[in-house]
Amino acid sequence: MTTATLKRTPLHDVHVALGAKMVPFAGFEMPVTYPSGINSEHRAVREDVGVFDVSHMGEFEITGIDRNAFVQRVTCNDVGALKPGQAQYSGILTKDGTFVDDCLVYRFEDKLMMVVNASNIQKDWDHIVAQKGGANVRLRDISDETALLAVQGPKAEALVGQLTSIGVAMIPYYHFSQGKVAGVQCFVSRTGYTGEDGFELYCRAADVETLWHGLVGAGRAEPVGLGARDTLRPGAGLPLYGNDIDDTTTPYEAGLAFIVKLDKGAPFTGLDCLKKQKLDGVKRRLVGFKVTEPKTVARPGFAVFLDGAQVDIVRSGTVTPTVNAAIGTTYVPADRARTGTKIEIDVRGKRVTAETVKMPFVPHRYKK
Repeated sequence: MTTATLKRTPLHDVHVALGAKMVPFAGFEMPVTYPSGINSEHRAVREDVGVFDVSHMGEFEITGIDRNAFVQRVTCNDVGALKPGQAQYSGILTKDGTFVDDCLVYRFEDKLMMVVNASNIQKDWDHIVAQKGGANVRLRDISDETALLAVQGPKAEALVGQLTSIGVAMIPYYHFSQGKVAGVQCFVSRTGYTGEDGFELYCRAADVETLWHGLVGAGRAEPVGLGARDTLRPGAGLPLYGNDIDDTTTPYEAGLAFIVKLDKGAPFTGLDCLKKQKLDGVKRRLVGFKVTEPKTVARPGFAVFLDGAQVDIVRSGTVTPTVNAAIGTTYVPADRARTGTKIEIDVRGKRVTAETVKMPFVPHRYKK
């Protein structure tokens, strides 16, 4: 896509004013890093607090009396287990049990909201609408009118707490509350994509600049771009659609069995295939690895070999300041998916050695 056809979040001009390097991502022009650099932004999230503009994400609102039953059918986790004020990680699946996308589902008193990946908004929307049938639901794509900031790091609670009367310290993991933050009406969920404690703040697109300036600045949070997200996320062992999971992989293969509720009492797309796969067992599994050769990074797409034969490609691959090593993920045969399996990776024509390790690479520090 050309720069002229890329979409922009409501904070585009703020990022440019801060000196951010802007790059194309998922159809948007997004900040990859700010002048402080990726390592500084990474450390801010691991040690202090950082703020990401993730307003490019997609949001679908589902209302109507059949809303819970409908979302039960189009996602694999159990919406019936949610109480108002709770969220869950889930999957939107094909009939083969593979991923159309991964998503978050939020349950309100009078509606549900699904949050999907920016690159998949239209595909997900079409997939979900096609399953509406005679369900008494109203579906709205509210992506363009909704903004989202992720406030992540060990000092996230203290920062957000200073700006709101919401008792953020009392919000459990994967729960949310509603109220004003920095004078802006939001709903605040204790979720995130870094492995650290933190919050995601949803608000009207027109209000997000006010919210940003309340959170970011000297003595508050450091702005963080996509570059640091791509070192933080793999370190926490969190999957990325298009890399670790896609329409060729199932939740069982990806180590995400916890989002599959075969016995939730409602048939969902992909159920039959996943029942069979659980019974038969998976043929491959997603594993983490560390490159054992110095100064070598295994990037996504590089070929992965086991016993001389190619078994997959690098799914996620980066070098992270926290782990101080080149790390990544790949799929290997299920009977070799144990810690310590030796693999080789083709790094620009040279086979380098790596070893499978237990994920996550850094401990999760969520506040339970």
